[in-house]
Amino acid sequence: MIKLIGSRLVLVIPQLLIVALLVFLLVYLVPGSVAGIVLGDSANPEDIARVEAQLGLDRPLYEQLGVYFGGLLRGDLGDSLIYGRSVGDMVLERLPATLSLVAGGLLVAIVIGVGLGMLAGVYARRPVDRGVTVFSSLLQSVPEFWIGLILVLVFVIQLRWAPVVAWTPPDEDAAAWLRGLLLPCLALGAGASALIARQTRTAVAESLASPYADMLTAAGVPRSRIIWKYALKNAMVPVLAASALAVGILFGTSLVMERVFAFPGLGGLLLTSVISKDFPVVQGAALVVCVIVIFVNLVVDIGYGVLNPRTRPQ
Repeated sequence: MIKLIGSRLVLVIPQLLIVALLVFLLVYLVPGSVAGIVLGDSANPEDIARVEAQLGLDRPLYEQLGVYFGGLLRGDLGDSLIYGRSVGDMVLERLPATLSLVAGGLLVAIVIGVGLGMLAGVYARRPVDRGVTVFSSLLQSVPEFWIGLILVLVFVIQLRWAPVVAWTPPDEDAAAWLRGLLLPCLALGAGASALIARQTRTAVAESLASPYADMLTAAGVPRSRIIWKYALKNAMVPVLAASALAVGILFGTSLVMERVFAFPGLGGLLLTSVISKDFPVVQGAALVVCVIVIFVNLVVDIGYGVLNPRTRPQ
């Protein structure tokens, strides 16, 4: 187990370095002078020089890179150009809402996806299987924000079953926090559930059609036990892999979903920072999201190795 974790950690370190480098170079991918973009067309050379000094852009590139990585090692993401606050503090204020939304969306995707996939796999090549396949395709083809708008229209505006303000910090009111997450997580996880459903369906259908399943049936083992003890267990490995892929998708989609449900998450922070050209905040928020996705995939990769011993290092 220690060897498995160590081998995966060795692979994560270069990923983190590459992501940090790409985020650092994000400023240089913007056409024109960053300081000129921040200040506008009417900026004079003195103001541009002041902003460049504030951002450290007047230094050599290697020196800027050293200062940037040194700040990361200290947990310093810089300061906002607009608000003058620490980027790390601004990101940490918004992070709980985004993490709650993504975690809830992933839970919804797994529950719906595994349920639909099990149903389709057990009744493979039958009308139930075809119906689940069509339904899953519809879930994946419909944009998540459209599902979110429909849920808001029906359950918030028409029926008034859900709160208008979706986000409540869990330390203030846990029940209101759960109620507010229900609709956003349902809309967010709908599309990802189709990916998990396909993986589950394939794994379950192959398990039930295997010679081992035939042997269990001939030995008198009840079919329900074969499904739950054998087929479902085999399906967990591809479900875990699909869930890791879904995390990155959910983070990207959550940035849009936050606008639909007025969530005070990283999506709103990124949008306002891009509009106001607050580059340190854009860099910091993007880096935090990338690091979270990398570590989630690390945990899933380790879990994959635990469930599938053939992938462990020898």
